[in-house]
Amino acid sequence: MLRFQSLRPAQEELCFASVSSLTLMRDRAQMRKEIEQCYELIHRLGRGVVYLGSSRMGPDHPHYLQSFELGGEIARLLDCTTWSGAGPGLMDAVTKGAMQAGKPVGGFKVGKEAGEWTASNFHPYLPLETYLTCRFFSARKHGLIDCAVRNDSCDRTAVVALPGGVGTLDEMFEILALIQLERIGSELPVPFLVMNYDSFYKKLLDFLGDCEDWGTVAKDEVASLWKICDSNSEALSYLAEFYDLSSIDKRVHEVNLKSTHGIVS
Repeated sequence: MLRFQSLRPAQEELCFASVSSLTLMRDRAQMRKEIEQCYELIHRLGRGVVYLGSSRMGPDHPHYLQSFELGGEIARLLDCTTWSGAGPGLMDAVTKGAMQAGKPVGGFKVGKEAGEWTASNFHPYLPLETYLTCRFFSARKHGLIDCAVRNDSCDRTAVVALPGGVGTLDEMFEILALIQLERIGSELPVPFLVMNYDSFYKKLLDFLGDCEDWGTVAKDEVASLWKICDSNSEALSYLAEFYDLSSIDKRVHEVNLKSTHGIVS
């Protein structure tokens, strides 16, 4: 009769370590591949404006309509690709706004966003060639950050933080730290806008003010890294000034605004 010889503790640890190492190596390889796929998608669709925002604020929320209008207005103003996490909520709003404006959209989604009950690798209406479903959050973040990096002075990109929760704050402060440390935007600055609809971010801004008082943040350090906007018109004016858009661009933008219709279904 064959008998299975039990492994000694040291042998068991070595066995588990080998399996863990193989799993880690495999995951790293898959993550690198996923990051490369993100870069390929960006190369194909072009850099542009990256939107961060809540997946829970649906069409019945006033911030959804404001985000929808902003997505279309900025897409027309900067004539660029609209990028997001390709999820529901405010990500859906800016995507539909840009689509109605006739501008390209792209996204890096995950299987399940916060507040969703079911997971899906597929977007309900975007063509497969315009988004990538990421297994790794690090790959998704690589993609969202790279979308906004300006390689040429002609590139018109931006990061726009809409109202959101934990995930939005995570992405906001990661990008903020990269700008602070000059990892991005050191040669060609990238405008970072925070949409403070209905004073949504007031308490966060108050907290950062407290950080200044405690000495953990330098005076006006954060304020110099982003632009707080209370309305869409303020955001559009800031971007128009940032990119020194000509009067012709502004007139075309005004005409496009007048031709805006209802939300894409």
